[in-house]
Amino acid sequence: MVMNVRRLPEAEQELMMIIWEAKRPVTRIEIEEKMCSGKNVMPSTVLTLLSRLEERGFLVKEKRGKINYYTAIREKEPYLQETGKKVLKNLFGNSLSLFAAALYSGERLSDTEIDKLQNFLDEQRSVNRPEEPGDKS
Repeated sequence: MVMNVRRLPEAEQELMMIIWEAKRPVTRIEIEEKMCSGKNVMPSTVLTLLSRLEERGFLVKEKRGKINYYTAIREKEPYLQETGKKVLKNLFGNSLSLFAAALYSGERLSDTEIDKLQNFLDEQRSVNRPEEPGDKS
């Protein structure tokens, strides 16, 4: 299923990443504790962001006694795939090599990361060029 989702603003995306990583309903206080250290964010700001995410259909709020719990209703992977594809298209003209070069310009990839990238490329090559019957290359 292809979602047509606009990329979330950075602050809302940060909250969603926390909620997705929790894999369970979380409270505002739990979210604040997980937010990037050094940020002094007011509880009212977090509540506003949570309300926006609820309006956009990313999460639901459940009241248990006096405490609200927030649960993701959109899945993380489809959102990341969709937004990643948009970034790749809009900023790099769908060029994966330009994207990778921009990310790692001046930095050294670990052997593990190189192996993962090579495995991904090999898988893509086999999908794009399936083995012919009788091909034993």
